[in-house]
Amino acid sequence: MKKIFLYILAGSLCFTACKKDDEVPTYQEPEDINVQNTYDDQAITKFMNENYLDAQGNIKPFSTTDTSDDNEKKLSDLKYTKLPSGTIYIMREGAQPAADKGKVIASDDIIKIMGRVYAYQAIDNNGTALFSGKTQFLNTIDDSTIPLVDPAYYFIKKTIRDQTGKSRSYYEISGFREALQQFTAFKDLPNDAPYNLQGVIIVPSRAAFARNDHYPYLGYSYRNKSFVFNFQIYGTEVRPPADKD
Repeated sequence: MKKIFLYILAGSLCFTACKKDDEVPTYQEPEDINVQNTYDDQAITKFMNENYLDAQGNIKPFSTTDTSDDNEKKLSDLKYTKLPSGTIYIMREGAQPAADKGKVIASDDIIKIMGRVYAYQAIDNNGTALFSGKTQFLNTIDDSTIPLVDPAYYFIKKTIRDQTGKSRSYYEISGFREALQQFTAFKDLPNDAPYNLQGVIIVPSRAAFARNDHYPYLGYSYRNKSFVFNFQIYGTEVRPPADKD
């Protein structure tokens, strides 16, 4: 009877140990924000090594069981640019508008964006930094299927800032704004036009809201959160003067 009990006890301890190895630890905010910045950068590198772009430009994780993606290029193997803020952008080859079908994106334009955006928490998991706590921020591909017009996280209207007394940094994701201006928008694609995503923008938390007070989009806190934008700009409009700075 003793032996049976010992076997059961040993088995349960092994199960508990295995379970703990597989669990992702609860996030604990580092006291030093530079540590969080390091987690962000390392998690972004891991994310770029573990994902690729499919035929329509969607970010996809590599499969460990399906060999059909074996010849796909990792995001980290594509041509990308890292900005001083730590933001990374990838312009997908063959998915940008032709010269006569595109237009420059001004910093105060009204934009029409199609795509998916997710927020992530970069954490340390037993010495390895990775993205955890994936939260949907925008999805006009699987949900509404209609491009979003004039998101406040790109540009917040002056009239709203005057009403709330909040600064632009309370609403806007600076890394997204900075990187998007390197892209060219399409000239007013119809809302029902099939998407062909232009690329990726990855914004570390320091180029988003960091630990600052910010607008709770969708009712969430984005403190220490990084963002991954996978998108296409269907069109832009000149913003009315009253809504500009």
